[in-house]
Amino acid sequence: LTAGMLSGFDLIRKPQQWGVQLFTLPSSLSKDFIGTLKKISAAGYRQVEFFGPYDFSDAQTIERWKGLASQLGISQNAFYSYQPEEVKKILVDLNLSSPSVHLDLLTMRSGLEKAATQLAKLDVKYVAIPALLDLSVKTADGYKQLANEFNSFGKKLKSFGMTFVYHNHGYEHALVDGEIPMNILLKHTDPELVTFELDIFWMQAAGASPVQYLKDYPGRFKLMHIKDAAQKIRFSGDGTTPDQWMALFPQMADPGSGVFDLKGIISAGLDSGTEILLLERDLSPNADATLVNSFKHLSALNL
Repeated sequence: LTAGMLSGFDLIRKPQQWGVQLFTLPSSLSKDFIGTLKKISAAGYRQVEFFGPYDFSDAQTIERWKGLASQLGISQNAFYSYQPEEVKKILVDLNLSSPSVHLDLLTMRSGLEKAATQLAKLDVKYVAIPALLDLSVKTADGYKQLANEFNSFGKKLKSFGMTFVYHNHGYEHALVDGEIPMNILLKHTDPELVTFELDIFWMQAAGASPVQYLKDYPGRFKLMHIKDAAQKIRFSGDGTTPDQWMALFPQMADPGSGVFDLKGIISAGLDSGTEILLLERDLSPNADATLVNSFKHLSALNL
């Protein structure tokens, strides 16, 4: 889908409300769920994006998560002992909403309808796979098959009033069979069923341009994860292994304190039809400061 194919399709900028992907402050969330949400609201944000696993996630996903959760100081799954309908009330009371969530691929495959039934209680509109942790797709045909599977997820979610989302993680730009996997996914997914969440950090780590993708594929990136980088970043290899991701975590920075042209990227997103703008500084070492400093910078961009 290119700009030339969108004749007569108007992309209208919507007033931006800044949000937070909660993986910015997972330990705080686990220790004091309501208190953390109060901080987010008080800082000026109006949307949050949950990450799993949830009690309704695939059993394998929950088991695999336990080791990492322990390292991160997370003692329970989302929604942190609350039921979805209780979470909805808490959010409303704090002038927050959760239009998007992350949900893992295994759960998508084994229990999507069950998950969507629960997520509907939060008025979720977008359900995103955060990454392909088991990167077994090695060919262009494999990515085309994956795109077809994404379309099938989108069809199921559409019946719940939701849209399937794929969140890029950088490895989608390593050539396979002479093709760029990210382009395959964009070209072989149905825009009525599948949209994308553009993580500006990981795309640039792969050497790709967020602004160019937003221009080349208008209307396809409805969500954006925003963080900054202390210096120019690139994967040490093709970005297909978690150790390459982890090596770049120390380079993450609060928006406005690094080298990214955030105003240019976000403005291009709004021009392209991006609707949801989320701060995500993964595992921020000082989450309270990140919340305040980031909102101050982002809200002053005059987009």
